Amino acid sequence: MRSKVFEPMLRSIPPLSVLLAALAVLGMACAGDGGQSDAAPTTSAGATPGATATKGPSSKQSGPKLELEGITAWLNTEPVTIEDLVAANRVVLVDFWTYTCVNCLRTLPFLREWHAKYKDLGLTIVGVHTPEFEFEKVKANVEKALSEHEIGWAVAQDNDYRTWNAFGNRYWPAKYLIGKDGEVRYTHFGEGAYVETEKEIRAALADFGYNVDSVPIGAVNEQIRDGKATTVTREIYGGYERNFDFFGQYAGQDEYYGSPDKVIEYKDDGSYAHNKFYLSGPWRNEKEAIVHARDTAEPEDYIALTIAATSANVVIDPQGPEPFDVIVELDGKPLAREQAGVDVNFDGKGRSVVRVSGARLYSLVQLPEFGIHTLKLSSTSKNFGVFAFTFGVYESGI
Repeated sequence: MRSKVFEPMLRSIPPLSVLLAALAVLGMACAGDGGQSDAAPTTSAGATPGATATKGPSSKQSGPKLELEGITAWLNTEPVTIEDLVAANRVVLVDFWTYTCVNCLRTLPFLREWHAKYKDLGLTIVGVHTPEFEFEKVKANVEKALSEHEIGWAVAQDNDYRTWNAFGNRYWPAKYLIGKDGEVRYTHFGEGAYVETEKEIRAALADFGYNVDSVPIGAVNEQIRDGKATTVTREIYGGYERNFDFFGQYAGQDEYYGSPDKVIEYKDDGSYAHNKFYLSGPWRNEKEAIVHARDTAEPEDYIALTIAATSANVVIDPQGPEPFDVIVELDGKPLAREQAGVDVNFDGKGRSVVRVSGARLYSLVQLPEFGIHTLKLSSTSKNFGVFAFTFGVYESGI
């Protein structure tokens, strides 16, 4: 992806209670650093939860031939191997992704374009779907995402991280281009470098003897940042799996760190530090999400945070089968229509509302220009659970 510009952060030493809680669950949860570094630690499964927003260098490389291993399900295709594809004179683009990763979603228009232009000229894209959250392992959820995002290329569910580990991968999204010799000839981690990547695809196809001269190359190498954006809010996780990491600490209230899997009554004093969330009312801190802990007649409980962005999104997996509404406010008011994300509607009371009916990323805010604001989400439903917030500083899009 494009290289994010994060504001310089001096991390304060956490309270002793926070440190003790972190040590207490050290064996239960290891998290990445929320996208602040290219070198986030991995979980036992090999994932780097905080690496969804990192960009690594693009490079040519040679080494042992890699293969798709331990795939739990194939979508849009019968099972395939890289070896067989190369033997059939196919260039293979392996794309590691997961369907709630905003950085992955931003790359999909370019993958769709490459698939359309080159699938009949020797290119096979294999999307390796390696999940960040447990609900992303559910085949039906992934199938729904393929339909919603018009993904027509082969997708391999890598629920056990077998292929992720075989490639030594650490990032979502990550692209590995495999050419005529069956070896990785080019890699790119994160968003961006779309023209550069397409040129490498074309060169790999030419090595096989395919002629792509008549196919116009794309013109967008990077998405355009808002010129006023000097910083952006980091990815913020709700569950204690990431929050108990010393460098995670996405929760802004000490009560959160008392113990995992407990309902805690939070009081919000209205003082918000950037890059942290704050709660009001009873919430349960679960491994992957912070979950509203009661049904109410009115939306009196909430989660709030200061954001520096042009766009804001939230990952929600409903904790029950019934759809429910999440009310979205910016700076204490309903969103104006020109501020509303694509998943926001307006109800009869003039409120800006997101209807939650499935496990996915929901677009909350798309501002005309960069700014610093207070974002607040509330719901009457005890099924409201926040897994992650993500943010952008592009002139358009999520």
